[in-house]
Amino acid sequence: MGLRGCANGAKAPDRMAMFFALKLIAEEEVFVRNLLLCRTCEVKQIVMPEDVYVKKFFKKHPDSLYHDAVKISSFDPPPARVFAWRVLELREHGVSEEEAMALADVYFTLAREKATSKPCTESAIKEIQAEEKNMFADRFFNPKILEIVQQMKEEKAARMRDRGDAGGSRGNTGGFGGGRPGGRGS
Repeated sequence: MGLRGCANGAKAPDRMAMFFALKLIAEEEVFVRNLLLCRTCEVKQIVMPEDVYVKKFFKKHPDSLYHDAVKISSFDPPPARVFAWRVLELREHGVSEEEAMALADVYFTLAREKATSKPCTESAIKEIQAEEKNMFADRFFNPKILEIVQQMKEEKAARMRDRGDAGGSRGNTGGFGGGRPGGRGS
């Protein structure tokens, strides 16, 4: 029933069909207008206040360029950003730009030395394992932990008793069917 008869005998399109056709034309016009606007407008680059100091950092430490890549799984900001934030923080406290950059550079070199000087050696791993072993053994002999475990066992037993009383004579049958007539337990 797409077309109906008009008074003069000609077939006219259905009102709904006309509505959707006009809506489609309007949407196409909006799309074309937006497309033309996007081609004529320039997208401005996002500039952060610390970008100046990040560029200066890379001039001084070109070996750190690979650190600035975005690492999705990392929560640590790149060293260049940390350096720039430190400079900005010092500048806010009234330190001159040269002094702030020198101080931030000292912080950076100290942090780099600290990170590279202490690799995870076998002795460090054994130290950690010894601590973990003490904590693991502690759960069997520490009276406070044993008391907590005993309380937890009593609470669990009380819950099981309450559950058994509330369920009538069902008892603790477990599994599918739960011991009901016609179930798997019978």
